Amino acid sequence: MLPPEEGASAPLPEGPFDGRQAFHAHLKTAMAEAAQQNWREIVFSDPDFADWPLGERAAIEALQAWAASGRQLVLLAQHFRVFEREHARFVSWRQSWSHIIDARACHGPGLPLVPSAIWTPTWCLRRIDLDHDRGVCGTEPERRRGLREAIDECLRHGRPAFPASTLGL
Repeated sequence: MLPPEEGASAPLPEGPFDGRQAFHAHLKTAMAEAAQQNWREIVFSDPDFADWPLGERAAIEALQAWAASGRQLVLLAQHFRVFEREHARFVSWRQSWSHIIDARACHGPGLPLVPSAIWTPTWCLRRIDLDHDRGVCGTEPERRRGLREAIDECLRHGRPAFPASTLGL
């Protein structure tokens, strides 16, 4: 077996995962791969993002490497209350890149539940058991399509949220 090339990226994970450490590792791998894979769109979806590592320096560096004109990051949540407190670096980065970020909230009686997931054109991760951080990830078209349908249903009912600036007029 040949050693990995200098600067080579880790392969995206495939299959089931179990536990917070695996969930965080998969999220970080996906963020690091975003620029390498040249993903034009990424969807981050979670009821509240409280336990995502979005405030970490490595996550912001990875998103910065990915961000460019023509890219889009969709954020979908029930609410975004934890961001100021838990993800300050992300809030600052979001202000600089607001033109490529669409943040939507979907919450209320009769509305679909927001999945905990990352969707990309070629790979996805879906956390099925939020209490134990269990889920599945992979490149299968059926899995990506099913997840995208669930996300799109929430987006149809969603409203703009998490503004880049809280300045008033």
